[in-house]
Amino acid sequence: MPELPEVEAWVRELDPLVSASPIERAGPAHIATLKTADPPLSALDGRRLARARRRGKNLLFPTEDGELVLRVHLMSAGRLRYLKPGAKGPKTRMFRLGFSGGGELILTEAGKKKRAGVWLATPEQIEADLAHLGPDALELDAAMLSEILDRERRQLHPLLRDQRAIAGIGRAHANEILLRARLSPFKGSTELTGEETERLSATIRKDLERALELRLRGKGDRDVYVIHNRLGEPCPQCGTPIARVDFEEHTIYYCPACQTGGRMLKDRRLSRLLR
Repeated sequence: MPELPEVEAWVRELDPLVSASPIERAGPAHIATLKTADPPLSALDGRRLARARRRGKNLLFPTEDGELVLRVHLMSAGRLRYLKPGAKGPKTRMFRLGFSGGGELILTEAGKKKRAGVWLATPEQIEADLAHLGPDALELDAAMLSEILDRERRQLHPLLRDQRAIAGIGRAHANEILLRARLSPFKGSTELTGEETERLSATIRKDLERALELRLRGKGDRDVYVIHNRLGEPCPQCGTPIARVDFEEHTIYYCPACQTGGRMLKDRRLSRLLR
């Protein structure tokens, strides 16, 4: 799933492109992708987008007149790209925005599950729809993180990827951050010492800024992630083989030596979660 660094890199790339020319035609959009009907996509025709920006993992494109905002969430398999005039793109498109002069903003989605979404609404409605999101992960300081950790006891991995708590971190970067912070994914949030909270706060920013710099250079997952999807490979910090715990919707990767005191969770159904 695209996370904060990848989405932020797309925002910076798309910002000058989508605002360069007026929209000639908005659509078509797949019925599973377009989540709103009023106003219709045709309300964008003839308008100009002011810029591209981001809220958590959401890409936002406000119109120059300030009346509408196009919101895109890519979920796990969506991809957004700008095609220059005359460039050939994929045949199957979940959403298209055509600009005068021939440029196109297109959304594609791999796999059978069509979860990516496109919304067109007023700025006020978009603000209300995203009001549940927590503070942006790149804006966190230790004091803010401490308040989030102390709200209730939760395991660190699901807490970090909970968009209502912290916006922008997903499964992959939760793995990366916790490895670098040398904290167990299963440790309770209320159990962290002051030093561990400071370390986690600094690691969140350092990891996301490092990943953003790589994404801006066009690097892929293999260069960005040092533990995610690397089962059995040596931990870059100590050389211990990377382990994982499989859940129905996600997988946690961790280093037993760096994060759990050498203990492993072999079977989540039979073993007690490590603290």
